[in-house]
Amino acid sequence: MELVVRKNDLLRELQLFQGIVERKNTIPILANVLMEAAGDEVRMLATDLEVGLRTRCAASVSRPGSLTLPAKKFFEIVRALPDTDVRIEQQNSTVTVAADRFDSKMQTLPREDFPTVPEAGGTATATLPGRVFREMVARTQFAITSEDTRYFLNGAQLVLTPGSMTLVATDGHRLALVTVPREAEGAEELKVILPKKTLMELSRLLGDADEAIRYEQGENHLFFHVGDRLLISRKIDGQFPAYERVIPKGNDKRIEFERDRVTSAIKRVALLSNERSRAVKLLIDGGKVEVTSSSPEFGEAKEQLNVEYSGPAMQICFNAQYVLDFLSVVETDAVALELKDEVSQALMRPVNPPAGHEYTYVIMPMRI
Repeated sequence: MELVVRKNDLLRELQLFQGIVERKNTIPILANVLMEAAGDEVRMLATDLEVGLRTRCAASVSRPGSLTLPAKKFFEIVRALPDTDVRIEQQNSTVTVAADRFDSKMQTLPREDFPTVPEAGGTATATLPGRVFREMVARTQFAITSEDTRYFLNGAQLVLTPGSMTLVATDGHRLALVTVPREAEGAEELKVILPKKTLMELSRLLGDADEAIRYEQGENHLFFHVGDRLLISRKIDGQFPAYERVIPKGNDKRIEFERDRVTSAIKRVALLSNERSRAVKLLIDGGKVEVTSSSPEFGEAKEQLNVEYSGPAMQICFNAQYVLDFLSVVETDAVALELKDEVSQALMRPVNPPAGHEYTYVIMPMRI
């Protein structure tokens, strides 16, 4: 195989593979990217057997063929090259990567060792608005558990109805739920669990472009077409929890906070919280909320916030990081905390979100 490709074109595609390829892998070939050159382009593929990405870029191909190269080291070399053409040529078990006055030889692994990746059928199941979907991922992915024992929680559930799109994630201690309107499409409801890594790579693929996602569902895999790129993901088989039952209905005490103000207060107070529990307590009484923390090792801290509240005095304790995760992705100037009592699930929501956009965050209080 021999080809010439523009450095920036190649770098842009190689950048997208970096989150997929694992540095430490028991199967050496999975650390490589597969390159197949023919006609006026080079097609590339990387996979960790759970998530895969197919992409391509324009190239001047003088000798068609295919080869594999270590994805991370190849990316580092191309990134360090001057902004010019890159020449790639294979000779037996080594591959020359050269540009300008730079010349290198890299080891390759046999193309035959690279795993077969499922092909998309070509028929889209649904079309998803890219920018909106990326925002939905940002507002839910932090609530996905990393506990492998509950594999069905290692992703977020996507629910598509003819006029709406919902993404929900939970780790058993909190739940993040986003629903947005979408153009009516199809007549049936569609539910699927998207793995956490798939969501992260899809967000990276979308970047800042407002490009639509053509979603396709196979027997064991999911396919996401974004422009000329294709993200392939293994399905998570399992029953996602009935999240509707977790959302409390009787939270009759409501407090509105200025988002930036409460974020700063919790960050400061949490500095002296117990490092293991990260607990902060909210003491609510009259027109003020006192945020407090204490730990045997460091001491204690408190900060007072003025609010509009005329209900009964109460106190409730939360994991500070769980609250800050929500506050960091909300874009409204104010947020609301809705409570029932000291031991029941609390609700957090943005105040005056865009029409049709619903963001609900359920958080369990701590008992300390």
